[in-house]
Formats: sequence, C-alpha cells, structure tokens
Amino acid sequence: MAEYEPPQDPMTPQDARLKSLDERLRQAKSDEAVRTGRARPAIRKGQAQGMRILSVLFGYPMGSALLGWLFDRWLGTRWILVAMLFLGFVIAFREVWKISKQPPE
Repeated sequence: MAEYEPPQDPMTPQDARLKSLDERLRQAKSDEAVRTGRARPAIRKGQAQGMRILSVLFGYPMGSALLGWLFDRWLGTRWILVAMLFLGFVIAFREVWKISKQPPE
C-alpha cells in the first residue's frame, strides 16, 4: 500500500496525529533518559562566561599578589606586593571588559 502513495509535499501542513506522535515520542525519550540517569543537565546560557569572569577576578589579583610577595622577599623591599596587586586588579578588570564584549556561548 505504501508503494502506491504519492510523495508528500513538504509545504503541506503536518498531520495532527503525526505531530502528536512526535511530541509523545520526544517526551518518552526524555522521561527514559531521566529514569536511566543519562539526561544532560540543562546548562544555563552564560554560566561558563560567568565562571570565567569569577575566576579572572579572583585569580589575577591573587596570582599577581603572590608574585609581588615573592619578589619582595627576594629583593628585600615592601612596595612590590602593593604594585603587583594593583596591576592584577587592573588587568583583571580589563579582561572582564573583553569577556563582556563576547556573546555567551
């Protein structure tokens, strides 16, 4: 019987029964994935970008302060730590500015 059916025109609206079947099949697959533990958690847009900004705001000043402290200990000074900490904040805010210009992935 399927051999003699004319091809379906892609511009015609989809049959309501097929649409309902597609929706039920999609829901069943989703339920099965959740039941078996294979469902992917929904990743929020911009979450990776926010985590990157957080790590930049924390890591750059802390890393530069650590380097400043090491240079202070090595050279016997006291001002390099403060200068490096300030430099770390400046670079961190510059990096955040560049990250904020990018669209979320």
